[in-house]
Amino acid sequence: MQTPSSGLRTLTVVIAIVFGVVLLGGGVWLAALGGSWYYIIAGILFIATAILLRKLNSSALYVYAALVLGTVVWGLWEVGSDFFALAPRLDILGVFGLWLLIPAVTRGFDAKGAKIALSGTLAITIAVMAYSIFNDPQEIRGTLTSKQPTPAAIDGIADADWPAYGRTQSGLRYSPLNQINSENVKDLKVAWTYRTGKEKWVFDPKLKADNTFQHLTCRGVSYYDADNTVGFAASLQAKKSSSTECPRKVILPVNDGHNTVGFAASLQAKKSSSTECPRKVILPVNDGRIVAVNAETGKACSDFGHNGEVDLQKDMPFPYPGGYIPTSPPVVTGTTIIIGGSTTDNYSTQEPSGVIRGYDVNTGALLWVFDTGAENPNQIPGPGQKYVQNSPNAWAPLAYDAKLDIVYVPTGVGTPDIWGGNRTKLHERYANSMLAINATTGKLIWNFQTTHHDLWDMDVPSQPTLADIKDKTGQTVPAIYVLTKTGNAFVLDRRNGKAIVPINERPVPQSVKRGPQTKGEFYSPTQPFSDFNLAPQEKLTDKQMWGATMFDQLICRVSFHKLNYDGIYTPPSENGTLVFPGNLGVFEWGGLSLNPDRQIAVMNPIGLPFVSRLIPADPNRKQTAKGAGTEAGVQPMYGVPYGVEISAFLSPFGLPCKQPAWGYVAGVDLKTHDVAWKRRIGTIRDSMPGIPLPPFKMGVPMLGGSISTAGNVMFIGATQDDYIRAINVSNGDELWKGRLPAGGQATPMTYESNGKQYVVIMAGGHGSFGTKMGDSIVAYALPDK
Repeated sequence: MQTPSSGLRTLTVVIAIVFGVVLLGGGVWLAALGGSWYYIIAGILFIATAILLRKLNSSALYVYAALVLGTVVWGLWEVGSDFFALAPRLDILGVFGLWLLIPAVTRGFDAKGAKIALSGTLAITIAVMAYSIFNDPQEIRGTLTSKQPTPAAIDGIADADWPAYGRTQSGLRYSPLNQINSENVKDLKVAWTYRTGKEKWVFDPKLKADNTFQHLTCRGVSYYDADNTVGFAASLQAKKSSSTECPRKVILPVNDGHNTVGFAASLQAKKSSSTECPRKVILPVNDGRIVAVNAETGKACSDFGHNGEVDLQKDMPFPYPGGYIPTSPPVVTGTTIIIGGSTTDNYSTQEPSGVIRGYDVNTGALLWVFDTGAENPNQIPGPGQKYVQNSPNAWAPLAYDAKLDIVYVPTGVGTPDIWGGNRTKLHERYANSMLAINATTGKLIWNFQTTHHDLWDMDVPSQPTLADIKDKTGQTVPAIYVLTKTGNAFVLDRRNGKAIVPINERPVPQSVKRGPQTKGEFYSPTQPFSDFNLAPQEKLTDKQMWGATMFDQLICRVSFHKLNYDGIYTPPSENGTLVFPGNLGVFEWGGLSLNPDRQIAVMNPIGLPFVSRLIPADPNRKQTAKGAGTEAGVQPMYGVPYGVEISAFLSPFGLPCKQPAWGYVAGVDLKTHDVAWKRRIGTIRDSMPGIPLPPFKMGVPMLGGSISTAGNVMFIGATQDDYIRAINVSNGDELWKGRLPAGGQATPMTYESNGKQYVVIMAGGHGSFGTKMGDSIVAYALPDK
């Protein structure tokens, strides 16, 4: 008759054999692909433990102790003292080791000495894991030592206000306010929340969206006041006219019919009997319109365009709802509204143009165009003519230097993104570039290309940042910071596009090792790399593969070796290519926050691999519908000989196959462009609802930007967990966090009203990012004394 102890021991033997067989089989597969032999050894030792335990031999525990201790040494050799990287290597081993110490498992033979040995190795494991919590090799724990000088005034912008998307049209995302500072930010409380309560006015653009829309995106507002153009165009004088209905405007992108416009309460309306709209809101609406709205009353300005509207679909090739979407706030100068827009990725070769346009700020009349795919980009279409189809677009926010009267335009690749064998030099001339364009005439001044012949969706994704910095010789240089999905941060002289931080063209992969070569494709032999680079590392190895346990980590390591991957810019393939940095990039549309007084910057780089797999298809196949409606999964790429499947590189449990961290905050000294500190940010609290996980700071992906203040505080939402956080600008320490009612995939702002500083963020969530959707605007302030 089997006793309870013998039954438990039999179960233990079976579990050990199963574990051993799985590890041995998977380990042989991995080794055959060129990966680690560890799993073969671990499998053999698991099986040996099972056999010895079945024979009531105390050596079973000694063998298992050797496996645990060897794994600790191997793990430290592979990934160092990284808690989250060590966890899947040791969690199952630790739990099973504790199971082996249950008296019923070893009853019937003398295992005292073996238990002491196993207990000792488990104690070493616990000590290593405890040490690793406080000694993260991925983090940089330096300090930005510069003290905050008295903030320099910015012409035309009161310290208390935040009148543009990045506070300034130069994209600084920095405020000179310091009432909230690194000492008292821990006391922040919710000051007010806006949903459907008291309001001054609401304007509904009556957007009718459908599944042809790939995005419903609203990134912020731009503001225009004809009586105060200094902050917009110091070199220009506003054209004032008694016949102008809206001499002052705010530019707002809208993503649905219920978007509400709110502005700094400290701005008072300047009444004028000669104008109906002393201030304007101009709403780029997702269906391809600009609507001008009186900022005081919320009524449409009838003298702007046609009854307050300008049709952005005019003269577009292949227009359809959602095909062209103005997703970011435009630049506003003293005379001109300058706007770009998004086109549908990876759908077809018959898509609208990515043309950039300048409109009269008062009347809405078209002043100039810059069509990135045209031989003469400034040619306005005549009767019966259209803009160039599929020309590279500019979906991210633009930046503006008023003194130079230059607008800086970040561009992407002309769709389809992942196959480019049909692209001409003309089509790619201004793709993936920073364009410097005269804001009054639309003429190109200079351009710099960040990725050649892009096949990985490496758009220039964020608003560039303009700042005057000191170079190595001590001279002040007007710089532009161009952040890219590749992690390169290109630092150029914004007058002429010449490099301030060195840029080198380096050879990149020209073929794939697994599966057939892509038909009809060609590759750029080199790509530009900046000496200022925030990419997580040069090249992934299977050591960085991850999972919840050693078993799904093994699967991820096998999957890694089965994919084509030879570092960044490995070509897409039918076999499947690992794309790292992935489609989200290292930098997304959040950009950076730059303190020009301290000559420092803070930013939030991410790192999450994706997989792209080309699917052979008939380029002449019939299109079944308009619009893709998604950026993930199978995308048709009609008109070229491939479709493409794009997905995050995930384990069988749905976790990223690359070990954390997937998201950081970082502080940079702009005098040297060295990263002074880099820290993980965010937890998976809201990524796995219902599972009671401890709130470990893993470092999660982000969508959204940061701001910083003269109070030595960085504010950021963006993470996959629903928080806004305050970070110490000097060293990266987390000082405070506030729980949001939905995902904070937005850029915060701060302003002062009636002597009180507020920090405000839109908690709207993000559909394709998977965070909780909502419609709340939440403001925080210090409690009254």
